[in-house]
Amino acid sequence: MNTPIYYLFILALPVACVAWTVTKEEIFREAREFCIGRSKNCDKLIKRKFFYVFTCEYCFSHYVTILLLIATKYTLVYPDWRGYIIAGFSIVWIANIYMSLYNLIRID
Repeated sequence: MNTPIYYLFILALPVACVAWTVTKEEIFREAREFCIGRSKNCDKLIKRKFFYVFTCEYCFSHYVTILLLIATKYTLVYPDWRGYIIAGFSIVWIANIYMSLYNLIRID
């Protein structure tokens, strides 16, 4: 392992930012409402689940993390595919802690 562990906390910041913005903020409200409607009214299960991803910050953070890992090639513990899996779940975990803290201190 030659990458510092503090990268984990740094890489979780953009994941939390993107996941929260897309799923909660006003700028994406119309798209989110469309996805909410489609996630409830689509006839096929796979379509409902696809649209649901864009309404749940926890679910969406997994996909943002996958894109981030592809872009950065960040691994934890192991330098192979196992390191990507460990890094992926670790980044999601830290990002969701950040989003939970933000939700607690947020003033509307």
